[in-house]
Amino acid sequence: MMTDHTDGAAIGIPVQRAQVENLYVEAMLLADEAHAAFAAHRELGLIEGGSVRGDALLQVGLACESLKTTTRLMHIIAWLLHRRAMIAGDPCAGPNDSAARIGDPVVADWDICVRFEAPLRRVVAASERLFERIATLEAGWESPVAVMPVQALLARLEARL
Repeated sequence: MMTDHTDGAAIGIPVQRAQVENLYVEAMLLADEAHAAFAAHRELGLIEGGSVRGDALLQVGLACESLKTTTRLMHIIAWLLHRRAMIAGDPCAGPNDSAARIGDPVVADWDICVRFEAPLRRVVAASERLFERIATLEAGWESPVAVMPVQALLARLEARL
């Protein structure tokens, strides 16, 4: 969490809370969309320009990409839920918990995904982009907050008093 190191007061918490809530809604909607898209492809056996039926390797690829996308989204959702708990002050949710880090991405195999229909490719790509956004956000929140010149001046004045 971002804190003002001069007086220990939390700053940025309302912004973080809003970001986490918005990203959580986005992640849940994308998870529902991914579930529906992969279910439809499994049931209908569709790929770009044909069918996966009879292509055992592509069927396995579809199953693997479904698992990868689901795992990617579950990591995102777990991270967001943990951030929610941290922002709310839950004593069981700490910055050193394993859920406090988004971790390494589960990368899609685009050699296989390119054979899926466009809506499914879009879902896979959207989940990868959301993961990247979360990782970037986490990195920004974890970097030290620069002290603004006004805050530094106030701290020096306070120290002299």
